[in-house]
Amino acid sequence: MQISVQQHSIITDTSDCIVVNLFEGVTTPGGATGTVDTALGGAISRLIASGDFTGKMDTSAVLYTNNQIGAARVLLVGLGSAAKFDLIAARRAAAVAGRAVGRLSGVKSYATIVHGAGIGGLNARAAAQATAEGALLSAYRPPQYRRTALPAGPLTCSVVELDADKLASIQAGVEAGAAVAAAVSQARNYVSEPGNILNPQEFAARTSAMAAATGLACTILDEAAMQSAGMGIALAVSRGSKNPPRFIILEHAPKGLETSAPLVLVGKGITFDTGGISLKDPENMWLMKDDMGGAAAVVGALQAIARLQVPRRVLGVAICIENMPDGNAFRPGDILTGITGKTVEIISTDAEGRLVLADALGYVARYNPAAVVNLATLTGAIGIALGRQAAGCFANNDALQSALLAAAQRTGERLWPMPMYPEYFKPIETAMAEVKNSGGRTEGVSTSAKFIEHFTEGYPWAHLDIASMVWTDTDDNPLTPKGATGYGVRLLLDLAMEFSGV
Repeated sequence: MQISVQQHSIITDTSDCIVVNLFEGVTTPGGATGTVDTALGGAISRLIASGDFTGKMDTSAVLYTNNQIGAARVLLVGLGSAAKFDLIAARRAAAVAGRAVGRLSGVKSYATIVHGAGIGGLNARAAAQATAEGALLSAYRPPQYRRTALPAGPLTCSVVELDADKLASIQAGVEAGAAVAAAVSQARNYVSEPGNILNPQEFAARTSAMAAATGLACTILDEAAMQSAGMGIALAVSRGSKNPPRFIILEHAPKGLETSAPLVLVGKGITFDTGGISLKDPENMWLMKDDMGGAAAVVGALQAIARLQVPRRVLGVAICIENMPDGNAFRPGDILTGITGKTVEIISTDAEGRLVLADALGYVARYNPAAVVNLATLTGAIGIALGRQAAGCFANNDALQSALLAAAQRTGERLWPMPMYPEYFKPIETAMAEVKNSGGRTEGVSTSAKFIEHFTEGYPWAHLDIASMVWTDTDDNPLTPKGATGYGVRLLLDLAMEFSGV
């Protein structure tokens, strides 16, 4: 869907549908909604008086205009409580409206006011960005391999503003929202793609093309280069696959900041995970195409950071590997040596995500980072602990953890702080190596974080376990249709924009 900004009154817009809004409990519409109500002879007021529409969040109603205004339909979307209204609510309202408009088969174009820029009291640019993000993210469709593609929703969305003094701010906000939505959608595409399409080489090729289009520096290490670097732990995971690994480094370095200490984002990119010799249960193995959700989020975030010209040096690292069983695959009981010389005993080949991160985190120490954040679909246990409502946040630095939690609060991409007690390291001690890669089923969450921490090199670090957040089987959230969510892109972008150091 294409999005643009138009200057005129919403009642003169000739799109197939226009979108206006209402706070919960309001009985007399004001602002643009009031203007539309007057033009329709009080139709919105009558709807409110009937009790059939209250302005509650996540609700909408359609009115037909009978040629009284330019558009044939008016969609009224609820904003919820005015006292609780914020940018998260504005984004969600735009998504609710976008989804509702998408169900109207006769609508190929629609126009919307900016949610919250008037009576809502939000900054016009920020409200326009939230409106654009909500509209575009609700319209996402996964890659199509059907002979006949699924029906598409509206082709265009116009953000309408009458006030000339606000127009530049709204234009800037919509452009930023479009850039963010494109990055989230790209991450969703990566996660949605099947393993036979998106192997490590294809992931690297697509990322390289994106970097060229956005001005990011891109370096890709092949298997030989990874071997030369000493990534013995990560490469062991790759041994069972015929698809060779790729280690991708993206760099955003604005002029004058080329030598500043970077914020480094690291993503686990297991493009398909069978579990290796420790083979997974086959029933839901198909979903292991999403095991590169961390890498997808990092690449998506770097895309948005570049597009929005964030004034900070940021590196994004994606380590892309396929975990397969064959006669050359690594085994339980193997002892491996990584890039820093640290050793690990393999208990389960299905605990491979922490292994690839071990070498990635050792590699990035050469950049003397201001902070490092890694994202990984690491454990099923995090979903048992937190459900599908938040990712787990583990950190060795309080300031970094606070910055991440603040970014989660601002974006609505929730995080919950998890414990990192020293005792969590004890279950992964072993006699023959420095550490083992599993402490057993009852030690899945914090021991995995302690394992990863063992391979950091003294820099401020946080680990986000996003295993329960990258895919959804429900339509409960209007921002995330069923399937890949793109979780983490907006969170990391916000962190890059707001992080003030540790």
